[in-house]
Amino acid sequence: MTDAAPVAEGELIVRREGTAGVLRLNRPKALNAITLDMVRGIDAALDSFELDPAIGLVLLEGAGERGLCAGGDIRGLYDSARVGGDLGKVFWSEEYIVNARIEAYPKPYVAYMDGIVMGGGVGLACHSSHRVVTEKTRIGMPEVSLGFFPDVGGTWLLSHAPGEVGTYLALTGQTAGGADAVAAGLADAFVTTAQWPALRAALTAAPAGASHADINAIIARFATPTTGGPVAENRAEIDRLFAHDTVEAIVAALEADGSEFALATLKTMREKSPRGLKVTLRLLREARTLKSLKEALVHEFRASLEVFASADFVEGVRAVIVDKDRNPSWNPSRLEDVTPQIVDAYFTPRRDELVFPD
Repeated sequence: MTDAAPVAEGELIVRREGTAGVLRLNRPKALNAITLDMVRGIDAALDSFELDPAIGLVLLEGAGERGLCAGGDIRGLYDSARVGGDLGKVFWSEEYIVNARIEAYPKPYVAYMDGIVMGGGVGLACHSSHRVVTEKTRIGMPEVSLGFFPDVGGTWLLSHAPGEVGTYLALTGQTAGGADAVAAGLADAFVTTAQWPALRAALTAAPAGASHADINAIIARFATPTTGGPVAENRAEIDRLFAHDTVEAIVAALEADGSEFALATLKTMREKSPRGLKVTLRLLREARTLKSLKEALVHEFRASLEVFASADFVEGVRAVIVDKDRNPSWNPSRLEDVTPQIVDAYFTPRRDELVFPD
């Protein structure tokens, strides 16, 4: 992937600062949503940083004040899906390969997850070796609102969160603040935004040969201990209500519980794509049995191509992003009408499987 097309001017800033190779997502008006050219630019930059002995770490950050990244370029994917194009296959294959590369990257990779971090932003940040969140962080994978599922390795991350926290976040699309992200295993350190400039300066001044332990020690000097937020506070209820292996059983448990938390959660889930909910839960449960992020990404790629061809994806994007009426017409519209045959199509091995480079 080193022969990728050049990134459009300004969408991705790649530069060296001290001993850090900096990746700055630079589409602030679009909340730094990732395009295919940006994915290719990141991959090429990681090649360069890896081979440069003067660069000791990678630093991922987002331009603007609102967040690191709101996800992928959903509008572009929507336009392609409507006309039967192949952007989904091309975009997701290259994006997922970069996600796996980040997890295995040999040099420390620090993600500054200030503000909004959603969808594709999770893939660029939450697989990194050093994940820094702030009091402004809002991490979420709201894909079930689009007839989709938490991809970019999201099923791997969420299936390995403590208890059923990942199941709850995936099926509701709720966001986690910085403290909850640490508690859920989606981040490593909580650093206030006031401390970030000093931490950033320390990171860019770290010795080029600094180890992962050295970078952890630098971050720890600026970090604030945290025990979690609203999601962690509801952990007992979440673990009990979301422990089931079918969406119908989870819905029944929420209905039977009847608490304010359960009823609010039930209302949120009823707004989501019924097929998206069932596919998401099955992916999460299967991810618990897999051995690696790469395996999970292969499963996600199969499912994503089926999503791209489904009416629910186009309808979900229309309702949330294009027309913004928040009134999608899901097909099927009821959980009980999402048959095992419909769900099985998302899990069938394909001739065009995701293949990782050697």
